[in-house]
Amino acid sequence: MSKYPLLTVNHEALRSNMTQVVSWCRDAGIDVAGVIKVSNGMASFSLDYETCGAKWIASSRLEQLIRAREAGVKAPLMMIRVPMLSEIPEMIEVCDYSLESEFAAIKAIEEASAHTGKAHNIILMADLGDLREGFFELEELVDVAKYVEDKCDFVHLAGIGTNLGCYGSVMPTKEKMEQLVSYAEAIESGIGRQLEIISGGATSSLMPLFDGVMPERINMLRIGAVSACGPLEDLRTAYGRTEVDCMRDDGFILEAEVIELRTKPTHPIGKLGVDAFGQKPKYKDRGMRQRALLAVGRADFGDIANIFPEMPGAEVVGASGDHTIVDIEDCKEIIRVGDIMRFKLCYSSIMQLTASENVKVKEVE
Repeated sequence: MSKYPLLTVNHEALRSNMTQVVSWCRDAGIDVAGVIKVSNGMASFSLDYETCGAKWIASSRLEQLIRAREAGVKAPLMMIRVPMLSEIPEMIEVCDYSLESEFAAIKAIEEASAHTGKAHNIILMADLGDLREGFFELEELVDVAKYVEDKCDFVHLAGIGTNLGCYGSVMPTKEKMEQLVSYAEAIESGIGRQLEIISGGATSSLMPLFDGVMPERINMLRIGAVSACGPLEDLRTAYGRTEVDCMRDDGFILEAEVIELRTKPTHPIGKLGVDAFGQKPKYKDRGMRQRALLAVGRADFGDIANIFPEMPGAEVVGASGDHTIVDIEDCKEIIRVGDIMRFKLCYSSIMQLTASENVKVKEVE
Protein backbone atom coordinates (compact mmCIF):
# COMPACT_ATOMS: atom_id res chain seq x y z
CA MET A 1 0.00 0.00 0.00
CA SER A 2 1.31 3.46 -0.91
CA LYS A 3 2.41 5.71 1.90
CA TYR A 4 0.99 8.81 0.17
CA PRO A 5 -0.68 11.20 0.72
CA LEU A 6 1.41 11.66 3.85
CA LEU A 7 1.17 14.17 6.68
CA THR A 8 4.50 14.69 8.44
CA VAL A 9 4.29 16.00 12.00
CA ASN A 10 7.48 17.73 13.16
CA HIS A 11 7.41 17.77 16.95
CA GLU A 12 10.54 19.87 17.25
CA ALA A 13 8.81 22.64 15.28
CA LEU A 14 5.60 22.30 17.27
CA ARG A 15 7.39 22.44 20.61
CA SER A 16 9.29 25.51 19.46
CA ASN A 17 6.01 27.27 18.65
CA MET A 18 4.30 26.12 21.84
CA THR A 19 7.22 27.30 23.96
CA GLN A 20 7.01 30.71 22.29
CA VAL A 21 3.27 30.99 22.95
CA VAL A 22 3.63 29.99 26.60
CA SER A 23 6.49 32.49 27.00
CA TRP A 24 4.49 35.38 25.49
CA CYS A 25 1.58 34.62 27.78
CA ARG A 26 3.64 33.97 30.90
CA ASP A 27 5.34 37.35 30.53
CA ALA A 28 1.86 38.92 30.66
CA GLY A 29 0.70 36.86 33.66
CA ILE A 30 -1.46 34.60 31.49
CA ASP A 31 -1.71 30.80 31.59
CA VAL A 32 -2.30 28.81 28.42
CA ALA A 33 -4.94 26.20 27.78
CA GLY A 34 -3.37 24.22 24.94
CA VAL A 35 -6.11 23.47 22.42
CA ILE A 36 -5.54 20.19 20.58
CA LYS A 37 -8.50 20.10 18.17
CA VAL A 38 -6.39 21.41 15.26
CA SER A 39 -4.54 18.06 15.34
CA ASN A 40 -7.72 16.01 15.77
CA GLY A 41 -6.60 15.46 19.35
CA MET A 42 -3.33 13.77 18.38
CA ALA A 43 -1.98 12.36 21.64
CA SER A 44 1.59 13.46 20.93
CA PHE A 45 0.37 17.02 20.25
CA SER A 46 -1.20 17.01 23.72
CA LEU A 47 1.99 15.76 25.34
CA ASP A 48 4.04 18.41 23.51
CA TYR A 49 1.79 21.15 24.83
CA GLU A 50 1.99 19.83 28.39
CA THR A 51 5.79 19.57 28.14
CA CYS A 52 5.99 23.18 26.94
CA GLY A 53 4.05 24.54 29.89
CA ALA A 54 0.34 24.54 29.03
CA LYS A 55 -1.61 24.56 32.30
CA TRP A 56 -4.65 22.85 30.77
CA ILE A 57 -5.19 20.63 27.73
CA ALA A 58 -8.37 21.63 25.93
CA SER A 59 -10.57 20.47 23.09
CA SER A 60 -14.11 20.77 21.77
CA ARG A 61 -14.32 17.00 21.31
CA LEU A 62 -14.61 14.66 24.26
CA GLU A 63 -13.01 11.74 22.40
CA GLN A 64 -9.87 13.83 21.87
CA LEU A 65 -9.58 14.56 25.57
CA ILE A 66 -10.02 10.87 26.33
CA ARG A 67 -7.06 10.13 24.03
CA ALA A 68 -5.00 12.77 25.80
CA ARG A 69 -5.63 11.20 29.18
CA GLU A 70 -4.95 7.70 27.86
CA ALA A 71 -1.66 8.98 26.43
CA GLY A 72 -0.53 10.03 29.91
CA VAL A 73 -1.39 13.73 29.99
CA LYS A 74 -1.52 14.78 33.64
CA ALA A 75 -2.66 18.40 33.19
CA PRO A 76 -6.31 19.22 33.87
CA LEU A 77 -8.53 18.58 30.84
CA MET A 78 -10.94 21.22 29.59
CA MET A 79 -13.99 20.86 27.35
CA ILE A 80 -14.26 24.06 25.32
CA ARG A 81 -17.50 23.36 23.45
CA VAL A 82 -20.67 23.69 25.51
CA PRO A 83 -21.51 20.03 26.20
CA MET A 84 -24.45 18.10 24.85
CA LEU A 85 -26.74 16.97 27.65
CA SER A 86 -26.25 13.40 26.42
CA GLU A 87 -22.47 13.51 26.99
CA ILE A 88 -22.40 15.19 30.41
CA PRO A 89 -22.04 11.98 32.49
CA GLU A 90 -18.98 10.98 30.47
CA MET A 91 -17.63 14.54 30.33
CA ILE A 92 -17.48 14.92 34.10
CA GLU A 93 -15.61 11.63 34.34
CA VAL A 94 -13.01 12.75 31.80
CA CYS A 95 -12.78 16.54 32.19
CA ASP A 96 -11.83 18.75 35.09
CA TYR A 97 -13.15 21.97 33.51
CA SER A 98 -15.76 22.93 30.93
CA LEU A 99 -17.05 26.12 29.32
CA GLU A 100 -20.75 26.60 29.97
CA SER A 101 -23.46 28.90 28.67
CA GLU A 102 -26.66 26.89 29.16
CA PHE A 103 -28.46 26.71 32.48
CA ALA A 104 -29.93 23.28 31.69
CA ALA A 105 -26.42 21.90 31.15
CA ILE A 106 -25.19 23.35 34.44
CA LYS A 107 -28.06 21.71 36.33
CA ALA A 108 -27.33 18.42 34.58
CA ILE A 109 -23.65 18.67 35.54
CA GLU A 110 -24.62 19.24 39.17
CA GLU A 111 -26.90 16.20 39.13
CA ALA A 112 -24.36 13.94 37.43
CA SER A 113 -21.51 15.15 39.66
CA ALA A 114 -23.58 14.58 42.78
CA HIS A 115 -24.17 11.03 41.62
CA THR A 116 -20.44 10.35 41.24
CA GLY A 117 -19.26 12.52 44.13
CA LYS A 118 -16.72 14.24 41.85
CA ALA A 119 -16.73 18.05 41.70
CA HIS A 120 -16.53 19.80 38.34
CA ASN A 121 -15.17 23.26 37.49
CA ILE A 122 -17.01 25.51 35.06
CA ILE A 123 -16.21 28.74 33.25
CA LEU A 124 -19.29 30.75 32.35
CA MET A 125 -19.14 32.13 28.83
CA ALA A 126 -20.15 35.71 28.04
CA ASP A 127 -21.21 36.64 24.51
CA LEU A 128 -19.59 40.02 23.84
CA GLY A 129 -20.98 40.31 20.33
CA ASP A 130 -19.47 37.48 18.29
CA LEU A 131 -22.86 35.74 18.62
CA ARG A 132 -21.81 32.16 19.10
CA GLU A 133 -22.04 30.69 22.61
CA GLY A 134 -22.41 32.71 25.78
CA PHE A 135 -24.84 34.59 28.00
CA PHE A 136 -25.83 37.74 26.14
CA GLU A 137 -27.36 39.70 29.03
CA LEU A 138 -25.14 40.56 31.98
CA GLU A 139 -28.02 40.26 34.43
CA GLU A 140 -28.67 36.66 33.41
CA LEU A 141 -24.95 35.87 33.60
CA VAL A 142 -24.73 37.20 37.15
CA ASP A 143 -27.91 35.39 38.18
CA VAL A 144 -26.59 32.06 36.93
CA ALA A 145 -23.24 32.67 38.64
CA LYS A 146 -25.05 33.32 41.93
CA TYR A 147 -27.12 30.16 41.44
CA VAL A 148 -23.99 28.07 40.97
CA GLU A 149 -22.31 29.67 43.96
CA ASP A 150 -25.29 29.35 46.30
CA LYS A 151 -27.16 26.27 45.10
CA CYS A 152 -24.59 23.87 43.65
CA ASP A 153 -22.55 21.58 45.84
CA PHE A 154 -20.60 19.82 43.11
CA VAL A 155 -20.28 22.49 40.41
CA HIS A 156 -17.57 25.02 41.18
CA LEU A 157 -17.62 28.40 39.46
CA ALA A 158 -13.97 28.80 38.46
CA GLY A 159 -14.32 31.81 36.22
CA ILE A 160 -15.68 33.62 33.21
CA GLY A 161 -14.63 33.55 29.57
CA THR A 162 -15.51 34.71 26.10
CA ASN A 163 -15.01 33.73 22.49
CA LEU A 164 -14.30 36.25 19.75
CA GLY A 165 -13.68 35.95 16.04
CA CYS A 166 -14.86 32.38 15.40
CA TYR A 167 -18.32 33.22 14.07
CA GLY A 168 -18.93 36.95 13.93
CA SER A 169 -15.29 37.89 13.18
CA VAL A 170 -15.39 40.35 16.10
CA MET A 171 -11.88 41.36 17.07
CA PRO A 172 -10.54 41.05 20.64
CA THR A 173 -9.95 44.76 21.16
CA LYS A 174 -8.87 46.42 24.37
CA GLU A 175 -12.49 47.50 24.85
CA LYS A 176 -13.79 43.92 24.54
CA MET A 177 -11.22 42.66 27.03
CA GLU A 178 -12.13 45.44 29.45
CA GLN A 179 -15.81 44.55 29.01
CA LEU A 180 -15.03 40.95 29.96
CA VAL A 181 -13.22 42.11 33.09
CA SER A 182 -16.16 44.33 34.01
CA TYR A 183 -18.48 41.31 33.67
CA ALA A 184 -16.16 39.33 35.93
CA GLU A 185 -16.25 42.10 38.51
CA ALA A 186 -20.05 42.16 38.38
CA ILE A 187 -20.09 38.43 39.10
CA GLU A 188 -17.57 38.84 41.91
CA SER A 189 -19.73 41.53 43.47
CA GLY A 190 -22.69 39.15 43.30
CA ILE A 191 -20.98 36.10 44.78
CA GLY A 192 -18.71 37.88 47.23
CA ARG A 193 -15.38 36.45 46.12
CA GLN A 194 -12.79 36.73 43.36
CA LEU A 195 -12.91 34.42 40.35
CA GLU A 196 -9.86 32.31 39.68
CA ILE A 197 -10.02 32.53 35.88
CA ILE A 198 -10.83 35.24 33.37
CA SER A 199 -10.36 33.62 29.97
CA GLY A 200 -9.90 36.22 27.25
CA GLY A 201 -10.43 34.06 24.19
CA ALA A 202 -8.33 32.13 21.72
CA THR A 203 -5.34 32.71 19.43
CA SER A 204 -6.66 36.02 18.12
CA SER A 205 -6.54 37.40 21.66
CA LEU A 206 -2.76 37.43 21.42
CA MET A 207 -3.19 40.72 19.54
CA PRO A 208 -4.06 42.87 22.57
CA LEU A 209 -1.24 41.08 24.39
CA PHE A 210 1.20 42.05 21.62
CA ASP A 211 -0.08 45.63 21.74
CA GLY A 212 0.41 45.85 25.51
CA VAL A 213 -3.27 46.66 26.15
CA MET A 214 -4.44 43.37 27.67
CA PRO A 215 -6.06 44.09 31.07
CA GLU A 216 -4.05 42.66 33.93
CA ARG A 217 -6.91 40.51 35.17
CA ILE A 218 -7.11 38.42 32.00
CA ASN A 219 -5.19 35.33 33.09
CA MET A 220 -6.05 32.58 30.58
CA LEU A 221 -6.01 32.19 26.80
CA ARG A 222 -7.11 29.07 24.91
CA ILE A 223 -4.59 28.64 22.10
CA GLY A 224 -4.08 26.00 19.43
CA ALA A 225 -3.97 27.39 15.89
CA VAL A 226 -0.84 29.51 16.00
CA SER A 227 1.14 26.72 17.67
CA ALA A 228 0.33 24.42 14.77
CA CYS A 229 0.64 26.92 11.91
CA GLY A 230 3.05 29.62 13.03
CA PRO A 231 3.11 32.53 10.56
CA LEU A 232 0.60 30.81 8.26
CA GLU A 233 -2.11 31.34 10.88
CA ASP A 234 -4.63 34.19 10.59
CA LEU A 235 -2.65 36.50 12.89
CA ARG A 236 -0.23 36.91 9.98
CA THR A 237 -2.35 36.24 6.90
CA ALA A 238 -5.49 38.14 7.95
CA TYR A 239 -4.20 40.72 10.41
CA GLY A 240 -0.60 41.21 9.28
CA ARG A 241 0.86 40.61 12.72
CA THR A 242 4.60 40.17 12.26
CA GLU A 243 5.18 39.02 15.84
CA VAL A 244 4.44 35.45 14.71
CA ASP A 245 7.12 35.56 12.00
CA CYS A 246 9.58 34.15 14.54
CA MET A 247 7.54 30.94 14.67
CA ARG A 248 8.01 27.87 12.48
CA ASP A 249 5.64 26.94 9.67
CA ASP A 250 6.76 23.32 9.23
CA GLY A 251 4.96 21.68 12.14
CA PHE A 252 2.65 19.91 9.67
CA ILE A 253 3.66 19.17 6.07
CA LEU A 254 1.53 17.44 3.42
CA GLU A 255 3.28 15.27 0.84
CA ALA A 256 1.39 14.11 -2.26
CA GLU A 257 2.39 12.08 -5.32
CA VAL A 258 2.28 13.32 -8.90
CA ILE A 259 0.07 10.98 -10.99
CA GLU A 260 -0.11 12.89 -14.29
CA LEU A 261 1.88 15.56 -16.14
CA ARG A 262 0.32 17.40 -19.08
CA THR A 263 0.35 20.73 -20.83
CA LYS A 264 -3.30 21.77 -21.09
CA PRO A 265 -5.48 24.85 -21.55
CA THR A 266 -6.16 26.87 -18.40
CA HIS A 267 -9.81 27.52 -19.24
CA PRO A 268 -12.29 24.61 -19.46
CA ILE A 269 -13.71 23.91 -22.91
CA GLY A 270 -17.49 23.66 -23.35
CA LYS A 271 -20.65 24.91 -21.66
CA LEU A 272 -19.93 25.38 -17.95
CA GLY A 273 -22.17 24.31 -15.10
CA VAL A 274 -21.03 23.50 -11.55
CA ASP A 275 -18.01 21.63 -10.20
CA ALA A 276 -17.97 18.52 -8.00
CA PHE A 277 -19.00 20.61 -5.00
CA GLY A 278 -21.90 22.39 -6.67
CA GLN A 279 -19.97 25.63 -7.08
CA LYS A 280 -19.33 27.82 -10.12
CA PRO A 281 -15.63 28.69 -10.10
CA LYS A 282 -14.20 31.46 -12.24
CA TYR A 283 -11.34 30.51 -14.54
CA LYS A 284 -8.65 32.77 -15.96
CA ASP A 285 -7.46 31.96 -19.46
CA ARG A 286 -3.64 31.92 -19.29
CA GLY A 287 -3.14 29.84 -22.40
CA MET A 288 -1.46 26.44 -22.46
CA ARG A 289 0.51 25.64 -19.31
CA GLN A 290 2.14 22.59 -17.80
CA ARG A 291 0.44 21.15 -14.76
CA ALA A 292 0.83 18.28 -12.33
CA LEU A 293 -2.10 16.22 -11.14
CA LEU A 294 -1.74 14.95 -7.56
CA ALA A 295 -3.38 12.05 -5.74
CA VAL A 296 -4.92 14.11 -2.95
CA GLY A 297 -7.97 16.33 -2.94
CA ARG A 298 -10.48 18.48 -1.18
CA ALA A 299 -11.89 15.45 0.61
CA ASP A 300 -8.57 15.41 2.46
CA PHE A 301 -7.58 19.06 2.95
CA GLY A 302 -10.63 21.21 2.16
CA ASP A 303 -10.07 24.50 0.35
CA ILE A 304 -7.09 24.89 -2.00
CA ALA A 305 -6.45 28.31 -0.48
CA ASN A 306 -5.24 26.55 2.67
CA ILE A 307 -2.32 24.57 1.18
CA PHE A 308 0.91 26.19 0.01
CA PRO A 309 3.45 24.46 -2.29
CA GLU A 310 7.01 24.51 -1.03
CA MET A 311 8.37 24.35 -4.60
CA PRO A 312 9.13 27.84 -5.97
CA GLY A 313 6.94 28.70 -8.94
CA ALA A 314 4.26 26.08 -8.21
CA GLU A 315 0.67 27.26 -7.84
CA VAL A 316 -2.38 25.26 -6.77
CA VAL A 317 -5.07 26.15 -9.33
CA GLY A 318 -7.85 23.73 -8.51
CA ALA A 319 -8.99 20.49 -6.93
CA SER A 320 -11.81 18.00 -6.90
CA GLY A 321 -12.51 15.56 -4.09
CA ASP A 322 -9.57 13.27 -4.89
CA HIS A 323 -7.33 15.25 -7.26
CA THR A 324 -5.32 18.46 -6.99
CA ILE A 325 -4.11 20.46 -9.99
CA VAL A 326 -0.81 22.34 -9.58
CA ASP A 327 0.46 24.74 -12.25
CA ILE A 328 4.20 24.00 -12.63
CA GLU A 329 4.90 26.02 -15.79
CA ASP A 330 7.13 28.45 -13.89
CA CYS A 331 8.99 25.82 -11.84
CA LYS A 332 12.70 25.54 -12.61
CA GLU A 333 12.88 22.11 -11.03
CA ILE A 334 12.16 19.12 -13.27
CA ILE A 335 9.08 17.20 -12.13
CA ARG A 336 8.22 13.63 -13.12
CA VAL A 337 5.30 11.28 -12.56
CA GLY A 338 5.86 9.58 -9.21
CA ASP A 339 7.60 12.61 -7.68
CA ILE A 340 6.41 13.97 -4.35
CA MET A 341 5.30 17.57 -3.86
CA ARG A 342 5.27 19.12 -0.40
CA PHE A 343 2.84 21.68 1.00
CA LYS A 344 2.77 23.86 4.08
CA LEU A 345 -0.60 24.11 5.77
CA CYS A 346 -2.90 26.42 7.68
CA TYR A 347 -5.40 25.72 10.43
CA SER A 348 -8.38 24.30 8.55
CA SER A 349 -6.29 22.08 6.26
CA ILE A 350 -4.43 20.58 9.24
CA MET A 351 -7.71 19.92 11.00
CA GLN A 352 -9.11 18.07 7.97
CA LEU A 353 -5.94 16.17 7.10
CA THR A 354 -5.49 14.81 10.63
CA ALA A 355 -9.07 13.53 10.51
CA SER A 356 -8.83 11.95 7.04
CA GLU A 357 -8.60 8.16 6.99
CA ASN A 358 -6.97 8.39 3.55
CA VAL A 359 -3.93 10.32 4.78
CA LYS A 360 -1.03 8.53 6.46
CA VAL A 361 0.75 10.23 9.35
CA LYS A 362 4.48 10.21 10.10
CA GLU A 363 5.72 11.78 13.32
CA VAL A 364 9.31 12.96 13.64
CA GLU A 365 11.04 14.39 16.67
